[in-house]
Amino acid sequence: MQQLISLFTSYTGKTNPTLEALPTSGSNRKYFRLKKDDLSLIGVHGESHEENHAFISLSRHFHQQQLNTPEVLAVSKDEMCYIQQDLGDDILFDAIKGGRLTGVFSHEEKALLHKTIAMLADFQVKGAQGLDFKVCYPLPEFNSRSVYWDLNYFKYNFLKTTGMDFQEDLLENEFEKLAENLLRDQSETFMYRDFQSRNVMLVDGNPYFIDFQGGRKGPVYYDVASFLWQAKANFPEELRNELIYTYIESLKKYQQVNEIDFLKQLRQFVLFRTLQVLGAYGFRGYFEKKPHFIQSIPFALNNLRDLLKEDFEEYPYLSGILMEMTELKQFADTQKRELKVRIYSFAYKKGIPDDSSGNGGGYVFDCRAINNPGKYERYNNVTGLDEPVIQFLEEDGEMLEFLGNIYPLVDRHVKRYKDRGFTDLMIAFGCTGGQHRSVYAAQKMAEHISKTFGIKVSLVHREQNLEQEFRKR
Repeated sequence: MQQLISLFTSYTGKTNPTLEALPTSGSNRKYFRLKKDDLSLIGVHGESHEENHAFISLSRHFHQQQLNTPEVLAVSKDEMCYIQQDLGDDILFDAIKGGRLTGVFSHEEKALLHKTIAMLADFQVKGAQGLDFKVCYPLPEFNSRSVYWDLNYFKYNFLKTTGMDFQEDLLENEFEKLAENLLRDQSETFMYRDFQSRNVMLVDGNPYFIDFQGGRKGPVYYDVASFLWQAKANFPEELRNELIYTYIESLKKYQQVNEIDFLKQLRQFVLFRTLQVLGAYGFRGYFEKKPHFIQSIPFALNNLRDLLKEDFEEYPYLSGILMEMTELKQFADTQKRELKVRIYSFAYKKGIPDDSSGNGGGYVFDCRAINNPGKYERYNNVTGLDEPVIQFLEEDGEMLEFLGNIYPLVDRHVKRYKDRGFTDLMIAFGCTGGQHRSVYAAQKMAEHISKTFGIKVSLVHREQNLEQEFRKR
């Protein structure tokens, strides 16, 4: 790109820089790294003058506000090319790769995420101060037109591609309700609009924000939803809640925040942003044939499934359509991998149960040290499921103490497996005959896990030839 080379030479006084094309994703802009000696800058060529003008104007304003953004250093007369500061190659998305892939985020990864979302509030408030929103493109503010653009983006580029039959008038009625709720809160803040970990660079461990050219005046909730429900971020609910409250505390530096109202309104924007993202993935993936976006669809659908676990009573038709959509056969392989726990009671003299999952087994707990009802003739024809044996074991107390020590251990294990996306855990309880102690213990453990975690539990009393399923709640 001769024009970029000319800008580089004009700004730096150095001739004949090397020019390296950088990868792009959803944007039509082209990025290049221009280097000469120990100097490195980023050159950008954009096909839309209006979009370029928005980025250049916003970048200059944010730099004046001392916000962490790349400084624009030189611009061509037609604003189709510009040179900006080189922030390097480290992005937040890559820095949290371990957590994204396993669902378990390290202390360092969490610290980066907390720092980033705290800075978001600063960016939204300070970035709006003194900003002429007329420079924003394609709209100066978040309004009904922008809401309907995104909702129709979802309808035409994703929902209709599924082949589902739906009543468009009923869907539009609820789109109107959603738009009304989204536009309920107006604020003098900058809405980044595409705030996600791919658009956060790390310079000496400090977050810098890029790709904000689509921003405009708008409510703060949109960016929080974009960041915390980014399709491939894979944030567990506990971490997501921590980050929400870090953001709220940062926002409180500038305005009063009612946390209950904030969370209710945020949920509206999570729904809206998820639909917008699916529309974008449908367009970029199905129509522009970009595989990166098709690969992201399962993650977005899992976010939507999780969101729909709690009813949107104000949108009954929309909720029904979305629920039906996520259960379509073509999306069957996008279902989030969920943990199933298999629990056995057994007799040691007949061997420890085989692990049918092929994972090598899990916990095996030996109940033989506990006082045995089987040594009394009156318990010969009953099992650990029957009231006389239950009363014997509970009044004796050893069994209750035994399980009381085991529950916390197993709970931590189940939680860890859920966080890491594992699908199978086996727990077995053995005693002499597989009739009394092991049966009682296995039954109580199955009931405990089902009640505590609401996940699928399969219970097998092997020597009694009994099976029971505890369904996911």
